[in-house]
Amino acid sequence: MALPHMEFRAFVQALKDDGDLVEINEECDPNLEVSAIIRKVVESDERAPLFNNLKGQNENGLWRILGAPNSLRSDPRHRYGRLARHLNLPPTSSMKEILDKMVSAKTTPPIPPKIVETGPCKEFRLTSDQFDLNQLPSPTLHQADGGKYVQTYGMFIVRSPDGKWTNWSIARAMVHDKNHLVGLVMLPQHIAVIHRMWKELGQDMPYALAFGVPPAAIMAASMPLPDGLTEAEYIGSMVNSPLELVKCETIDLFVPSTSEIVFEGTCSVTETATEGPFGEMHGYVFKGDSHFMPVYTVNTITHRKDAILPVCACGRLTDETHTMIGPLAAAEIGYILKSNGLPIKEAFSPFESQVTWVALQVDTEKLRAMKTSAEAFCRQVGDLIFRGKPGATIHRLLLVGDDIDVYDFKEVIWAFSTRCRPVMDEYSYEDVPGFPLIPYMSHGNGPANKGGKLVCDCLLPVEYTTGKNWEAADFKESFPPELKQKVLDRWHSYGF
Repeated sequence: MALPHMEFRAFVQALKDDGDLVEINEECDPNLEVSAIIRKVVESDERAPLFNNLKGQNENGLWRILGAPNSLRSDPRHRYGRLARHLNLPPTSSMKEILDKMVSAKTTPPIPPKIVETGPCKEFRLTSDQFDLNQLPSPTLHQADGGKYVQTYGMFIVRSPDGKWTNWSIARAMVHDKNHLVGLVMLPQHIAVIHRMWKELGQDMPYALAFGVPPAAIMAASMPLPDGLTEAEYIGSMVNSPLELVKCETIDLFVPSTSEIVFEGTCSVTETATEGPFGEMHGYVFKGDSHFMPVYTVNTITHRKDAILPVCACGRLTDETHTMIGPLAAAEIGYILKSNGLPIKEAFSPFESQVTWVALQVDTEKLRAMKTSAEAFCRQVGDLIFRGKPGATIHRLLLVGDDIDVYDFKEVIWAFSTRCRPVMDEYSYEDVPGFPLIPYMSHGNGPANKGGKLVCDCLLPVEYTTGKNWEAADFKESFPPELKQKVLDRWHSYGF
């Protein structure tokens, strides 16, 4: 029996069993109507919508759409239930437990994937004369978007020309015409690194784009793992079993055998077309904001019967671009800092920052033992993170004390607002790569691709020397334990 983290179809069933799925059987138009429903869902933490009847489906049900595949649930006890289901964890798991699971593979031997002869993704095969990406239910997600964004939650699979590095990653792509996509290929994303290798050889880059892959795989594809690491092996060690892969029909690449839909073809190293605008993770669509990006030829499509296309309708809080990109970047950032001997206990990217911040909880006892200065410590952190790929999407690192829960934004913003003196406690980085998708980079002041990053020291000076010398004015710290327990014991009898 397939497990939810290892097969997308089983994951959808798990959502249904959790009471976290709404099946919509009346016909819906992928031109904005589907996305309008998804946006309402993610902005109110509603159940995930499964659209079973889309305008444009072919006779074999290509394709249905699952919206909000990794957004939040309204029940606080199951808030991260969809994320947890991606990793075979209980739906009551905390964000810390989820990120610890993601990082667990760092310290275990890689488990290579298992190659199989065939799989559900091979049930139907369409050649280039048998499909039209404009006629299939490719969704338009925002009215100001530059096209139909069929790729928001699929996984690109590419390999370096020497065959030593296979990379799985998520990068947006829109329909260009009947058999072509145009997509964002931007450094420091690994798809852009490998594309550059093929460009240096003057050869188009073979690619596969797999939709509805094992949920554990899409999580790994979203994590900023080191150059050269093969995600398939990382997933194996993370879930303690090999992932089953099957060879593509027309190119020498392998995809998860249970994928719902697979596009195969080549990405041009010479031909470009306009891509965008697009309503991205920071919650804006700038009309006319398009750029020339590489063109993908789609030569072949294989798919399951009644295939399901997962769709992320990106925008304001809270969708998959927030639940995955920010926390997974924070997990990698925390791991790197700990690996370099720095006293970091926890790392998290607050959703409320549109995942442009990462809060780092510092073990202040170990910090004091370092006998370092605030500037030296902040520069150590900034140099390690802002000069490497894991910090690519992050523009503000907040160092907070061990009295602050980084998973609680109310605590993080309290520390930032009351302990970090503007300018004096902030350390600027203007000589590092910036993230141009953030509006203040591409539509604000200064260069779009460089700088705009800060380390914000939310540690008071005594935390570097003698230790905490205050008491928080709150329920936790302002009252004796026996009185707090009395209040808690009588809470319901008071009428609360």
